[in-house]
Amino acid sequence: MADDAGRRRPLVVLDPEVTRGMAARLQLTHLLTCYSERPVWALFMFLNGFVTIALLAAVAMISGTPFVFPSLGPTAFLFFFTPRAPAATPRHTMYGHAIGILCGWGALWLFGLQHAPPAMTTGVSAARAGAVALSLASTGAVMILLKAAHPPAGATTMIISLGIVTRPFHLLVIEIAVAILTVQAIVINRLAGIDYPLWALRDDKPRA
Repeated sequence: MADDAGRRRPLVVLDPEVTRGMAARLQLTHLLTCYSERPVWALFMFLNGFVTIALLAAVAMISGTPFVFPSLGPTAFLFFFTPRAPAATPRHTMYGHAIGILCGWGALWLFGLQHAPPAMTTGVSAARAGAVALSLASTGAVMILLKAAHPPAGATTMIISLGIVTRPFHLLVIEIAVAILTVQAIVINRLAGIDYPLWALRDDKPRA
C-alpha cells in the first residue's frame, strides 16, 4: 500500500489520433519517427487553432459582426483534441450553442435586460445576477434533456446574459460562426482519416 502511495502514476493523456491520421494522409509519417509525437501534436493544435480563429476574426473585422467570441476557443479545442467525443460532434455543437443562445436571450428578456448596457460597464446588479444564473442553469438542463451536451455553450449563454452580445442579428451570427467552425472540423478530421461523424455518433451495438 505504501509503495503504491509513493509511486508516481503517469498522467492520462489521449492519443494524438488526428495528428497520426494527418501525417499518414500527407505521407509525413517520418515526422513522427524523427520527433516525439507530442510536440508534433502540439504544433498541429497550434496551427489549427491559429487558422480557425484568424479566419473568423478576419470575417468579423470585415463584416463588423461578432464572428469571433470566447466560446469558440473551447469548441475548437474539442474538435481537434477529442474529435471522437460525443460533445465534439456537429450535432452536440450546433444544438449546444443554439440552446445557449436561446437560454441567454430568454434570461435577458425575463429580467428586462434586453437593451441594458453590458455588466462590464454597469456592474452586476441583482437582475443581472439572476439572468446569468438562470441562463447557465437552463442551458445545462436543456442540453441534458435534448441529449446535446456541449460544455463550451455554457460560455456562449453567459456572453449573452452578461449583455456582451444582445442584438438578435448578432445572436444569429454566433450560430453561423459555430457552423463554419464545425465544417472546418469535419474537413480536417476526415482528411486525417478519422471516422468523424457528419452529424452525430451512432451506437452500433445491438440492443437487448
